Amino acid sequence: MSKLARTGRSCSRVSCRALASMTLTYIYADSTAVLGPLATFSEPHSYDLCETHGKRLTVPNGWSVIKEESSLDAAGPSDDDLMAIADAVREVAAMQIQVNDQITTSATNQENQIGRRGHLRAVPSSI
Repeated sequence: MSKLARTGRSCSRVSCRALASMTLTYIYADSTAVLGPLATFSEPHSYDLCETHGKRLTVPNGWSVIKEESSLDAAGPSDDDLMAIADAVREVAAMQIQVNDQITTSATNQENQIGRRGHLRAVPSSI
């Protein structure tokens, strides 16, 4: 509940002063209403609702409602998720090391060419 208190956002329903705990968004093209966890920031075409008004939500005939429950028990990513992220970071780091080695080797080969700097070439004088 402390997370809700920090947002300071109240229910969008007229004369309701309760703290918002979920966000309602309409998808007009699909005739669908989506009721999910409180959005990170308030958007003009979404409605923040308190627990009471979220439970009493009704939609027009022919519309469907998608309710996405937020899991308060999930404290973060699983061990498998963390291992996948770590493996991806290791792979990118290894590729970056290979690229740096190739750039260093290429630069060394260019420096070994006598008198060559970039697109210019120094010609030794024959005097």
